Amino acid sequence: MTSRPAAAQHLRDLARLRRVRDRIDREYAQPLDVEALARGVHMSAGHLSRQFRLAYGEAPYSYLMTRRIERAMALLRCGDLSVTEVCFAVGCSSLGTFSSRFTELVGVPPSVYRRQAARATMEIPSCLAKQATRPVRTKPIRNGEARAPAPDLA
Repeated sequence: MTSRPAAAQHLRDLARLRRVRDRIDREYAQPLDVEALARGVHMSAGHLSRQFRLAYGEAPYSYLMTRRIERAMALLRCGDLSVTEVCFAVGCSSLGTFSSRFTELVGVPPSVYRRQAARATMEIPSCLAKQATRPVRTKPIRNGEARAPAPDLA
Protein backbone atom coordinates (compact mmCIF):
# COMPACT_ATOMS: atom_id res chain seq x y z
CA MET A 1 0.00 0.00 0.00
CA THR A 2 1.31 3.44 -0.92
CA SER A 3 1.61 6.11 1.75
CA ARG A 4 -0.04 9.47 1.22
CA PRO A 5 3.26 11.41 1.09
CA ALA A 6 4.62 8.96 -1.51
CA ALA A 7 1.43 9.24 -3.57
CA ALA A 8 1.57 13.03 -3.37
CA GLN A 9 5.22 12.99 -4.50
CA HIS A 10 4.31 10.69 -7.39
CA LEU A 11 1.63 13.15 -8.54
CA ARG A 12 4.11 16.04 -8.31
CA ASP A 13 6.63 14.04 -10.38
CA LEU A 14 3.98 13.30 -13.01
CA ALA A 15 3.13 17.00 -13.22
CA ARG A 16 6.81 17.82 -13.74
CA LEU A 17 7.09 15.14 -16.43
CA ARG A 18 4.07 16.65 -18.21
CA ARG A 19 5.80 20.05 -18.11
CA VAL A 20 8.90 18.50 -19.69
CA ARG A 21 6.82 16.81 -22.39
CA ASP A 22 4.92 20.04 -23.05
CA ARG A 23 8.19 21.97 -23.29
CA ILE A 24 9.54 19.46 -25.82
CA ASP A 25 6.31 19.73 -27.83
CA ARG A 26 6.54 23.54 -27.78
CA GLU A 27 10.29 24.05 -28.21
CA TYR A 28 11.25 21.03 -30.38
CA ALA A 29 13.11 23.31 -32.82
CA GLN A 30 15.30 24.79 -30.06
CA PRO A 31 18.53 23.21 -28.83
CA LEU A 32 17.28 21.00 -25.99
CA ASP A 33 19.18 18.43 -23.99
CA VAL A 34 18.18 16.23 -21.08
CA GLU A 35 20.28 18.23 -18.60
CA ALA A 36 18.53 21.49 -19.52
CA LEU A 37 15.11 19.83 -19.38
CA ALA A 38 15.94 18.34 -15.98
CA ARG A 39 17.17 21.68 -14.59
CA GLY A 40 13.88 23.26 -15.68
CA VAL A 41 11.92 20.93 -13.40
CA HIS A 42 14.52 20.62 -10.60
CA MET A 43 15.37 16.96 -11.23
CA SER A 44 18.62 15.22 -12.04
CA ALA A 45 19.06 14.19 -15.67
CA GLY A 46 19.19 10.51 -14.74
CA HIS A 47 16.05 10.67 -12.61
CA LEU A 48 14.20 12.60 -15.33
CA SER A 49 15.21 10.05 -17.97
CA ARG A 50 14.13 7.09 -15.85
CA GLN A 51 10.82 8.63 -14.81
CA PHE A 52 10.04 9.92 -18.31
CA ARG A 53 10.65 6.46 -19.77
CA LEU A 54 8.38 4.89 -17.15
CA ALA A 55 5.62 7.42 -17.80
CA TYR A 56 5.81 7.71 -21.61
CA GLY A 57 7.60 4.57 -22.81
CA GLU A 58 10.65 6.33 -24.25
CA ALA A 59 13.51 8.55 -23.14
CA PRO A 60 13.15 12.36 -23.36
CA TYR A 61 15.67 12.61 -26.21
CA SER A 62 13.86 9.92 -28.18
CA TYR A 63 10.56 11.76 -27.63
CA LEU A 64 12.19 15.00 -28.82
CA MET A 65 13.49 13.34 -31.98
CA THR A 66 10.06 11.84 -32.67
CA ARG A 67 8.48 15.31 -32.42
CA ARG A 68 11.15 16.74 -34.74
CA ILE A 69 10.65 13.99 -37.30
CA GLU A 70 6.87 14.37 -37.05
CA ARG A 71 7.20 18.09 -37.83
CA ALA A 72 9.70 17.35 -40.60
CA MET A 73 7.19 14.98 -42.18
CA ALA A 74 4.61 17.78 -42.28
CA LEU A 75 7.12 20.20 -43.82
CA LEU A 76 8.18 17.64 -46.41
CA ARG A 77 4.55 16.99 -47.37
CA CYS A 78 4.14 20.71 -48.09
CA GLY A 79 7.13 20.55 -50.43
CA ASP A 80 8.22 24.19 -50.02
CA LEU A 81 11.56 23.53 -48.29
CA SER A 82 14.55 21.41 -49.25
CA VAL A 83 15.48 18.45 -47.04
CA THR A 84 18.39 20.49 -45.63
CA GLU A 85 16.12 23.43 -44.83
CA VAL A 86 13.64 21.08 -43.14
CA CYS A 87 16.47 19.55 -41.12
CA PHE A 88 17.47 22.91 -39.66
CA ALA A 89 13.88 24.14 -39.32
CA VAL A 90 13.03 21.31 -36.92
CA GLY A 91 16.09 21.88 -34.74
CA CYS A 92 18.54 19.28 -36.03
CA SER A 93 22.09 20.50 -36.54
CA SER A 94 23.38 17.61 -38.66
CA LEU A 95 21.84 16.56 -41.95
CA GLY A 96 23.36 13.08 -41.60
CA THR A 97 21.88 12.52 -38.13
CA PHE A 98 18.55 13.93 -39.27
CA SER A 99 18.42 11.63 -42.30
CA SER A 100 19.43 8.59 -40.23
CA ARG A 101 16.80 9.24 -37.57
CA PHE A 102 14.17 10.07 -40.17
CA THR A 103 14.86 6.80 -41.98
CA GLU A 104 14.87 4.89 -38.66
CA LEU A 105 11.47 6.26 -37.64
CA VAL A 106 9.71 6.53 -41.00
CA GLY A 107 11.29 3.67 -42.90
CA VAL A 108 12.45 5.71 -45.91
CA PRO A 109 14.87 8.64 -46.35
CA PRO A 110 13.40 12.18 -46.29
CA SER A 111 13.70 12.70 -50.07
CA VAL A 112 11.86 9.44 -50.78
CA TYR A 113 9.23 10.31 -48.17
CA ARG A 114 8.63 13.67 -49.88
CA ARG A 115 7.95 11.98 -53.23
CA GLN A 116 5.74 9.25 -51.73
CA ALA A 117 3.82 11.56 -49.40
CA ALA A 118 3.08 14.07 -52.12
CA ARG A 119 1.32 11.36 -54.14
CA ALA A 120 -0.32 9.55 -51.19
CA THR A 121 -1.75 12.57 -49.38
CA MET A 122 -2.71 14.72 -52.35
CA GLU A 123 -6.47 14.30 -51.80
CA ILE A 124 -6.44 14.00 -47.99
CA PRO A 125 -7.04 16.98 -45.65
CA SER A 126 -3.82 17.90 -43.81
CA CYS A 127 -5.25 17.09 -40.36
CA LEU A 128 -5.95 13.51 -41.47
CA ALA A 129 -2.66 13.21 -43.36
CA LYS A 130 -0.77 14.15 -40.18
CA GLN A 131 -2.54 11.43 -38.20
CA ALA A 132 -2.16 8.79 -40.91
CA THR A 133 1.54 9.48 -41.45
CA ARG A 134 2.63 9.79 -37.81
CA PRO A 135 6.09 8.23 -37.34
CA VAL A 136 6.27 4.89 -35.57
CA ARG A 137 9.63 3.55 -34.46
CA THR A 138 10.26 0.36 -36.40
CA LYS A 139 13.59 -0.51 -34.79
CA PRO A 140 14.64 -0.82 -31.15
CA ILE A 141 15.61 2.38 -29.38
CA ARG A 142 19.33 3.21 -29.73
CA ASN A 143 20.50 1.43 -26.57
CA GLY A 144 18.88 -1.82 -27.68
CA GLU A 145 15.76 -1.63 -25.57
CA ALA A 146 12.48 -2.31 -27.27
CA ARG A 147 9.86 0.39 -27.23
CA ALA A 148 7.03 -0.09 -24.77
CA PRO A 149 3.88 -1.42 -26.46
CA ALA A 150 1.31 1.19 -27.43
CA PRO A 151 -1.81 1.30 -25.28
CA ASP A 152 -4.89 -0.35 -26.75
CA LEU A 153 -7.33 2.51 -27.26
CA ALA A 154 -10.16 0.39 -28.65
